[in-house]
Amino acid sequence: MSAPPHVALPGQAWNVVADDPTGLLFAVSYGSNPLETVLTAVDQRGHIEWQRSFPGTGRPWALATGRGTVWVSRPEAAWRVLEEVDANGRTVNSVVPPSQPGEDIGTFALLPDGFCILWTAARGPLRGDGPRREPRVSRHRADGSPLWSTPIRLGDLSYSGIVEMSEDSGWQVRQKPRWTPREVTVAYHEPLMISGGSVAASFEDRGSGLARTFLLDLRTGKLSAATPPAPDGHKAIDQDGGFLIGAQGYGAFETARITPDGRRVADWPSHGVLTMGASGVVSIIEMTNDMSARSTFRRLERDGTLTSGPDLPGYYTAPAAVDQEGTTVYWRNGQLTAVDADLNAHRVAELPGTGVTSRVLILGNGMVSLTLGNALHLVPTPLAPLATGPWPCADHNLQGNPVAQTDQPPDELR
Repeated sequence: MSAPPHVALPGQAWNVVADDPTGLLFAVSYGSNPLETVLTAVDQRGHIEWQRSFPGTGRPWALATGRGTVWVSRPEAAWRVLEEVDANGRTVNSVVPPSQPGEDIGTFALLPDGFCILWTAARGPLRGDGPRREPRVSRHRADGSPLWSTPIRLGDLSYSGIVEMSEDSGWQVRQKPRWTPREVTVAYHEPLMISGGSVAASFEDRGSGLARTFLLDLRTGKLSAATPPAPDGHKAIDQDGGFLIGAQGYGAFETARITPDGRRVADWPSHGVLTMGASGVVSIIEMTNDMSARSTFRRLERDGTLTSGPDLPGYYTAPAAVDQEGTTVYWRNGQLTAVDADLNAHRVAELPGTGVTSRVLILGNGMVSLTLGNALHLVPTPLAPLATGPWPCADHNLQGNPVAQTDQPPDELR
């Protein structure tokens, strides 16, 4: 089984999106350095249509609209700009949401009437000489004007699995006392999700990896709840308007179902990449780093139990997708693999690679796409069309936009 052809990108790729199952792919990567973002348009035969370079912030991202355009975020002088680019590579809209010097857009989502943005302190040369800014969540109209802005405070942190040894403890291992984070950034895994009228915004302490998910009202920006500090893990939008929040590290290996008001209503002793198909079946591709345990493809049952499927070699996993027949496709251990609705595993293609991976996309006619390192792969498969479940299907699969259906305009737009 040989690796299919791939498209070489100018630098480390971060994500790939598509406007529709048969249209262009838009891959976002570094250029000559991490402060250059390159947007590459590729057709599904693997032909590069065009490339555009933008000033970057170190973690480039793009979202497709479903209307033939794609949005990217970039710095411009002291400001942060959201720029809309059409299928020909031309800028058709540019929005400057109000910000403070030293702030950066950590990530953003597209809403029917505008944007939701997670702000963090800028890093390196983008920060300037000003004070370190605290994180916040904001909602904006389509022209960038603000509707609300909610400050976020991670607070002092402590976690039972984080220990230390010191002279004060007689060099005995003890839980580390509470500390104040020095640098707060958006969480690495799924930092922003919007479901119905709820926003789940996740921020983490860069030094320890401890994160909290803050639940806000999409209409007003009012903070309704926050999860306690825990190691950052994979997350997903639940079919009932809530969220699935995972934690892994420092002894944690779990996933919880959280309601929009922050109640924890179910728990599973498992963690990994999550998918949810149209029927509400939740699958998890485990990613345990405990060498004494094995990773398994599992189903998360509504009663908190697990149904086990095939064992999983390797560890690093690209976020997966589900087709209309309930087959999950993912990349792991140098292989593109599919697990069908009966929990049988099928090897699809060899895809050797390392580094950052994008989400797997299911395109038209069973074509599968993802980025590995600085390569964009296009793999023909017998998969059915993309499912319409809440995660990672619908918007967050092809278009990269982590928003389930919402009809919650802010008060002043009602």
